[in-house]
Amino acid sequence: MKSTLSIKKTWLMAIAATFFVASCSDETTVFENPEDNLVNETNQSKLDNSVSFERAGVLDIYEDPIATAKRFNLTGKTEEAGDYPLSLVAQIAPPSFDNGENLAATHVALDGDYGYVSYNTVGQDYVGAIDVIDISDPTDPRVTSRLYYTNADLNSIAYHNGYVYVAGGVDSEQSVTATANSLIAKIAVSGGRLNTSDITYGFQEGFNATDVRIVDNKAIVTSGQDGFVVVYDKNDLSALNEAAFSDLRSVAYSGSEIAVLDAAQGVTFLDQSLNVTRSINIDSDFGVDAKRTLDFSNENIVVAEGTKGAGVYNATSGSFVEYLPILTNPENAEPGEIVTNGVAVNEDVLLMANGAGGLSLSESKDGSAVGVGVIELTGSINYVTSKGDYIFAASGTKGFQIIKLNRPDESLVTRCEDLAAYSGSSSLNVNTGDDFAYRGSKRFNNLNIGGNLLLCGSWTVKDGVNINQNGLFEMNGTIVIGRNNRQRNVTINSGATLRVEGNLTIYGDLVLNEGATVEFIGDDSVVNIFGNVTKGSNTTVEGTFRDVRGAF
Repeated sequence: MKSTLSIKKTWLMAIAATFFVASCSDETTVFENPEDNLVNETNQSKLDNSVSFERAGVLDIYEDPIATAKRFNLTGKTEEAGDYPLSLVAQIAPPSFDNGENLAATHVALDGDYGYVSYNTVGQDYVGAIDVIDISDPTDPRVTSRLYYTNADLNSIAYHNGYVYVAGGVDSEQSVTATANSLIAKIAVSGGRLNTSDITYGFQEGFNATDVRIVDNKAIVTSGQDGFVVVYDKNDLSALNEAAFSDLRSVAYSGSEIAVLDAAQGVTFLDQSLNVTRSINIDSDFGVDAKRTLDFSNENIVVAEGTKGAGVYNATSGSFVEYLPILTNPENAEPGEIVTNGVAVNEDVLLMANGAGGLSLSESKDGSAVGVGVIELTGSINYVTSKGDYIFAASGTKGFQIIKLNRPDESLVTRCEDLAAYSGSSSLNVNTGDDFAYRGSKRFNNLNIGGNLLLCGSWTVKDGVNINQNGLFEMNGTIVIGRNNRQRNVTINSGATLRVEGNLTIYGDLVLNEGATVEFIGDDSVVNIFGNVTKGSNTTVEGTFRDVRGAF
């Protein structure tokens, strides 16, 4: 796709040869609070209404054809339960204000209880925004602060020690303070609130700043065509060093060295003084006005290469390892919209933001990546990052999406380690007299329980759960059922019992028919029901639990 990055609204297409300078140019300037083109959103109800649970719930994965074939038995009739039981927690709608109705999410930074999202505007206008999102309670994310920029695109964001750092572009011809089009801003943030009285700016050459990364006491910023990688003192944004490149898109850090992606050449590795140590030449069309990122993955570096997908290279030798292709090709997508914009690595999971091709998930096995499929999301995916048990995707005009991986808790794995790992149908039927117990992490279509079933781990169920008369369903861990725009119920029939130790989320109703029982074990169980709890006569609810939405 044509990304919303807007590396430059208009530019000359001639590309200067790459060169390096030992000292900082005179054009790099620092300003203290120079702009009054800032608008703080003070309407809390508008911030609250930005959070949508409409599509929250179980996410399917449109699988790679080869992987999908392995999930069917030889008769081709029984679909096996899939790995990666993902769920969509919520979506954050993009900011909107007068003369700023076309904002699109471009980048996400995570730290502790908060996520920080940057936005820019498609087209010629320079308009951007920043959201601060409280994710301390993953069942109930909240936008706590929002800042509009009426004169600047914001293309990348980072957080460190009480400040957010944003990189973007400004029309220097229309600004009384900007000496160049590429900017970095350092904005104080505390308790989830941005402080516009404490902002520091710096400007550098290049048509638009494309990425920012905080490394130790430095802020490293890349700018696009005819731009630079500049190292700033992160405290006062004074420029310490810089090197010129043709068309920088992204910067990554491995803990010992810096890597930058130059669309005119490929990947260049730099030491702390910005001296080139080695390069990987990549012959790919990285596009114009397109966001492209790179990320380290163990001994490799993964590069977003547009229509080719993601390229994997050995970071030490530079040798090519493999291409990870884009797994879908939507019929209604325009040519050039299905491109890999960004990549992210989380343990053995590799994620690719493929524009109109969606967000794909691959897993690392035996030194190579195996495509699993495309996650069921809306919008064109511009950027992805992942930390812990969560995936955070910037999906253009669809905003910011929070996805839970639902990885099994290690303590649960230990307690249930003697159980067999589940491997079987996605539609699990437990007949009267059956007594099954499994551990694992799978995606089900539905559960129908007449006997006894124990599930330890993390699970999702796309359709409903039915516990038949005198049936017993025990779950220890996490289970998510249905989704908010396609609600499905959990039904407990006469004499049947649902026993919960962990986290139960139902996008639908919990129906307790006559004589049904729900038991909560321990003191830490959490119940998050988006529908209603209906009770027949002689029903029982026992135990201690946190009722997130007051359904009981």
